[in-house]
Amino acid sequence: MSVNAILQEATKLHNVSESLDTLAEQHAPVSEALTILSGSVRNSATLLEILVTLRMRKAPGFDPASN
Repeated sequence: MSVNAILQEATKLHNVSESLDTLAEQHAPVSEALTILSGSVRNSATLLEILVTLRMRKAPGFDPASN
């Protein structure tokens, strides 16, 4: 999997996190649970980005300026 593909997955996870936050605002009975899940998804996205930065920055095709 290329570095850009991993970063695209991180972006998708950030989008899912935002969607869960929106749902949390709209559904009070499950708001707290959705907010917790949103944070977990967001943290996973951030960890993927850190992984790329720390472990894969020397990989062919990695251009930190493009992300």
